[in-house]
Amino acid sequence: MCWLQVGRKIESTVLPLELLQQLKYSDFTDQQEYDAWQKRTLKLLEAGLLLHPRVPLDKSNIAAQRLRQIISAALDRPIETGRNNESMQVLRSTVISLASRSDGSLNEPCHWADGFPFNLRLYEMLLEACFDSSYETSIIEEVDELMEQIKKTWVILGMNQMLHNMCFTWVLFHRFVATGQADTDLLYAADNQLAEVAKDAKATKDPEYAKILSSTLTSIMSWAEKRLLAYHDTFDDGNLETMDGIVSLGVSSAKILTEDISNEYRRRRKGEVDVPRSRVETYIRSSLRTAFAQRMEKADSSRRASKNQPNPLPVLAILAKDVGELAIKERRVFSPILKRWHPLAAGVAVATLHACYGNEIKQFISSIVELTPDAVQVLRAADKLEKDLVQIAVEDSVDSDDGGKAIIREMPPYEAEGAIANLVKMWLKTRIDRLKEWVDRNLQQEDWNPQQNQEGFASSAVEVLRIIDETLDAFFQLPIPMHPALLPDLMAGLDRCLQYYVTKAKSGCGSRNTYVPTMPALTRCTTGSKFQGVWKKKEKSPNSQKKNSQVATMNGEISFRVPQLCIRINSFHRIKSELDVLEKRVITHLRNCESAHAEDFSNGLGKKFELTPAACVEGVQQLSEAVAYKIVFHDLSHVLWDGLYVGEPSSSRIEPLLQELERNLLIISDTVHERVRTRIITDIMKASFDGFLLVLLAGGPSRAFTRQDSQIIEDDFKSLKDLFWANGDGLPIELIDKFSATARGVLPLFRTDTESLIERFRRVTLETYGSSARSRLPLPPTSGQWNPTEPNTLLRVLCYRNDEAATRFLKKTYNLPKKL
Repeated sequence: MCWLQVGRKIESTVLPLELLQQLKYSDFTDQQEYDAWQKRTLKLLEAGLLLHPRVPLDKSNIAAQRLRQIISAALDRPIETGRNNESMQVLRSTVISLASRSDGSLNEPCHWADGFPFNLRLYEMLLEACFDSSYETSIIEEVDELMEQIKKTWVILGMNQMLHNMCFTWVLFHRFVATGQADTDLLYAADNQLAEVAKDAKATKDPEYAKILSSTLTSIMSWAEKRLLAYHDTFDDGNLETMDGIVSLGVSSAKILTEDISNEYRRRRKGEVDVPRSRVETYIRSSLRTAFAQRMEKADSSRRASKNQPNPLPVLAILAKDVGELAIKERRVFSPILKRWHPLAAGVAVATLHACYGNEIKQFISSIVELTPDAVQVLRAADKLEKDLVQIAVEDSVDSDDGGKAIIREMPPYEAEGAIANLVKMWLKTRIDRLKEWVDRNLQQEDWNPQQNQEGFASSAVEVLRIIDETLDAFFQLPIPMHPALLPDLMAGLDRCLQYYVTKAKSGCGSRNTYVPTMPALTRCTTGSKFQGVWKKKEKSPNSQKKNSQVATMNGEISFRVPQLCIRINSFHRIKSELDVLEKRVITHLRNCESAHAEDFSNGLGKKFELTPAACVEGVQQLSEAVAYKIVFHDLSHVLWDGLYVGEPSSSRIEPLLQELERNLLIISDTVHERVRTRIITDIMKASFDGFLLVLLAGGPSRAFTRQDSQIIEDDFKSLKDLFWANGDGLPIELIDKFSATARGVLPLFRTDTESLIERFRRVTLETYGSSARSRLPLPPTSGQWNPTEPNTLLRVLCYRNDEAATRFLKKTYNLPKKL
């Protein structure tokens, strides 16, 4: 600076003007270099005095117009710059005139380099000198001394500490960006300097400063947020330290811009907005939405690439897995950094991912029409993803004020399990409906023929059990997580189908009451009387039976013959026996279920057939009695009603009936399963005993017995019992004794003398009806429950007693005819 005039202060000097005057052509390597330097120096004057002056220029300012002309001419032809040169004198007077204009402040210097933003740009260039030219990211060792010198230019450049802090922040930031963002020391230095800027911004309301600061911080924030709004693309495990600094820069810039510069913010209460938290939440949501879209595109590409492979994964199943991995990475890598500004960073992240995947899965769920492996796979993947995301949100919110409720409210359930359950219920309903239709169709075609069912069971019974077994297998093979929860619905449906099968198979087969004739009114009459007419409606002659059987066959009722009924009984027994096997298989399936718990198979609820066992027991009981009473009262009516004791008892005894019974018992033994054989033979025995007593006590006008006939009756009944005992190979004697007790009680009445019978009848009638029966004995009603102490039973023995004393008593007491 030796060429400056002695005694002149630096702040009073227009430095470029002095340089133009003092430096000569000879100070440069060649004319070209000198000309280039001169143009740059003139441009410097143009920037400081014309383009960015501290004191605004009027358009009519003569000095400004002259300076523009001089600079324009010099760009074409270099000016002479000697001290006494006329052109130089004109330039000097013009520059001094412009630089000396006052802005009203005291102790004014020359205003050639203190206008915004020219002064800032000059100051930035000075600050750049703090860096080592050999190592762009390193600050020189003499930085403190250099900084003291630089600060001496503040008076020339119109700088102060606040502007210095802002410029130095920008220089550090710009150097970090320009050198490849490798030196985090520069980044953190810029961040620390920005903290000073934040203090300055709160301390001043200077609109010019605010304008420059806003521009500077907007540039910094825009650069930072370009990276932070998609930080998954920008950062990874290797540069997390850089991310931390950039987040801090972005957040700090946004905070200053919002809280200290924004008029909108000032008009509102400052407590309403947490700027750092809000910005970080924006970064998280934006970045994760971008990452989700990328994962979705990747999943779609992966699906297309594997479409020729066996069992390729559905896109949404692949996506669920990728999103789960993304959430785990977010929590592990990025959330610990972002948590500094947002305490629920991980929660916000997973809530965002939950919403992104939720949009896709809800569309998928609404489009599903049936249960397919792909649908189940997607829904299970969605359910697992949701549980993982919610778990992260819950764990991240442990220390929050509301326990994470706000975040969880952002995550409405996918209802994937519910969707699976609904699909499975549709699947179950379809299977159950098909099975019911199958039962209807096959029972119509079933002929129950023993010859065509060699195993003794109806083919439809075997098939319905097979279908149920296959349905259970298919159910447990469904790749769903809620077998135990939905099993009761399946079991109930299968149970109803089996019950329906049993009910429909036995419908129309009749029962005990179908074949037992209605008890005729008590009377004693001759052939052709009302009693006989009533009775004849119920009994079947051999010819009429033959005719009726032909009609039955023609009507398609052949399936209700005894062998066909026996096949039904076998089938019901087979179904009931197989239920235990099916239930054990269900428990085995449950034990192998991934979602089953101990209590799912420890109790029987929802895992057993509740209706079918009772239906089978009831069906076997009904058809067993139907078979028994059909044989005795229908098929053998020609030897029972039309033969036994008709006319003279001694010539119409029980042997024909025994022969027919034995033939039928052989058919039963050959047809019926051994586990139910005893049951049916016992019912046939009971029916035979009932028929025997019915012949004796309600056998119609063609039968009458003397006391002497009692031995024949007792012998015949013993023969009937012996048939079922079969010398110890038949029914147990205890069983025979149990069911023959009624007959054994009634038969002694037939050998009791008439007077004793009449006296006993009077006594039990009086005991039954009381004193009202003394003047006239009432006619006891027919109960059908035979008992030697029951009035109607005693009266019937008297009605069939073929002697004079009985005739007189009945005539006198009830005005019955004398003769049969």
